[in-house]
Amino acid sequence: MNEDPSNGYEAVAAHFVRARRAAIGEREVRQWARTLGPGAAVLDLGCGHGVPVTQALLEEGLRVTGVDASPALLAEYRSRFPGLDTECARVETAKTLTRQFDAIVAWGLIFLLESKAQELVISRVAGALAPGGRFLFTAPEQKVSWQDALTGRESFSLGRARYAELLAASGMSLLAEFEDAGQNHYYSAQRV
Repeated sequence: MNEDPSNGYEAVAAHFVRARRAAIGEREVRQWARTLGPGAAVLDLGCGHGVPVTQALLEEGLRVTGVDASPALLAEYRSRFPGLDTECARVETAKTLTRQFDAIVAWGLIFLLESKAQELVISRVAGALAPGGRFLFTAPEQKVSWQDALTGRESFSLGRARYAELLAASGMSLLAEFEDAGQNHYYSAQRV
């Protein structure tokens, strides 16, 4: 594992807050949120500063908990959304994932992790979902690696086939895939 639990995002936190375009992904997260029951408990894994994901979830009437490994990003999150439950931790070891949620979202996070960590997190997500719980995450459809634009660190997509295998092995079924205006690929799954 990397020495920096935030995979380089602590060092670029201020730039990330300025650069993250709020509109990208907001519509897709809102549409997904509307498939959840009113007041559903949602975990935003790798919540960053909370815009647009947590903001959209709250505006849709959901109860949100945020987890991020960057103290600076989580401080920004807490200032935007005071009173929300949060944890500053690596998603691989976050204590929050020992609780149960109706849904979990991981926008722009999974591919930042090494392949073994991705497998672990998907398994932990399944264990933290209530029966019938939903999971939404982003990662390219193809198996590919690239340099993260902000941190310069290597990112990894395991590809659609491997993600489908991991979801199935963890007791989840892949319900749908779609893309947003920023060409982010989404996987929508449900715990069976």
